[in-house]
Amino acid sequence: MPRMVAVVGAGPAGLVAARQLLREGLHVAVFEKSGRAGGTWAYDPRADADDPLSRDPGAPGAVHGSLYASLRTNLPRDLMGFSDFPMAGRVFAGDARAFPGHREVLAFLDAFAEESGVAARVRLRSEVVRVAPALGHGERWVVAWRREDGEVVEEVFDAVVVCNGHWTVPMVPKIRGIDNWSGKQIHSHNYRTPEPFRDQNVVVVGFSASGIDIALEISHFAKEVHVADRYSKDRLGKIALYKNVWIHAEVDCIQDDGKVRFAEGSVVAADIILYCTGYRYHFPFLDLDGLTVDDNRVGPLYKHVFPPKYAPNLSFVGLAYKTIVFQTLEQESKWVAAVLSGRATLPSEEDMMAAVREHYQLMEEAGRPKRHTHTLSPQWAEHMNWLAGQVGEPPLEPWKREMFDRVLGSILTLDEAYRDRWEQEEDRDSGTGAH
Repeated sequence: MPRMVAVVGAGPAGLVAARQLLREGLHVAVFEKSGRAGGTWAYDPRADADDPLSRDPGAPGAVHGSLYASLRTNLPRDLMGFSDFPMAGRVFAGDARAFPGHREVLAFLDAFAEESGVAARVRLRSEVVRVAPALGHGERWVVAWRREDGEVVEEVFDAVVVCNGHWTVPMVPKIRGIDNWSGKQIHSHNYRTPEPFRDQNVVVVGFSASGIDIALEISHFAKEVHVADRYSKDRLGKIALYKNVWIHAEVDCIQDDGKVRFAEGSVVAADIILYCTGYRYHFPFLDLDGLTVDDNRVGPLYKHVFPPKYAPNLSFVGLAYKTIVFQTLEQESKWVAAVLSGRATLPSEEDMMAAVREHYQLMEEAGRPKRHTHTLSPQWAEHMNWLAGQVGEPPLEPWKREMFDRVLGSILTLDEAYRDRWEQEEDRDSGTGAH
């Protein structure tokens, strides 16, 4: 009898995980607490108005989505699809741009779910409230979920794949002297449009891909934008491309007079602090011991996927980031499905734990903070090749690595037109026959 597998979440990770499980001949139920599949790519114009820092993700009516209205992919279509269901060369919602907007990605995911047969396995408005080993061990798993009418139902599965995403629960740093702050604070989770920042002096904390997009977008409305970034010490000062954007080191404190002091010594008076500081991993439904989230390290996990104590019947897809995300989700899903079907095997629990400890040790020796445990860069390609090897697939094509690195370089130019400029260059190269 085929094994029964529960998949928690119907975003990109859950959809591709379910597709791979079905292909391995397993029975699948996908639980999605919202009213549609798509996960973080389902735009929600609402924000947590009463709590702009979204400190309580379990509050009634808390908003799941973190997309802003203008969001476009920061990877081109060539790197966004799945191996046998590409985005390149196809248009799903009328947006043919190389770096499409979120509606195009959502339409792509809808088409993928339908064509793969996964859509029929998705239980919408079915929130998982508890996942626990049956009888205290990981051979079978109890999944309790809340129906739309509020009734909680329990089912038993042979395995659970956790795919609930990690772009919902804000990570908000504690700033020294924040009690002296009388202005507004908001996390990018609740950012939708730039107009509310008109004529304001804004401090943006954090400057990764979305932080760059948001800071530059609001600069067209704000009076001044001051970016605080611990990783930009080599380019402090005014950004030449913009008349009202400055980069500073990290925030040192809020002074007694309420002004923001940066680590390099500059001081500004601001109206709003906008945190673009990322998100926390959050699994409120997991009811088990031996697995923790400590300073955003989910562990112990073997290769970011299998907790050695509960492997193979509990797994996680989609924790790793700073990689070609959709294709990494697919590789992780193929590995999980192959292991659960018996086509691939895992090392012993002891050997997996040894590998985890080695990973932690290498991070410590390199001076990498614990919160970066699931950041794959700069070894993202090596990780993808390792996953491919587990399921007998060829390594990453060189052009994908080259394209990814080229995109990263484009983002770091801080030119908000890099996406359209990329498209113009591609058109020019195709016109000259260049590859």
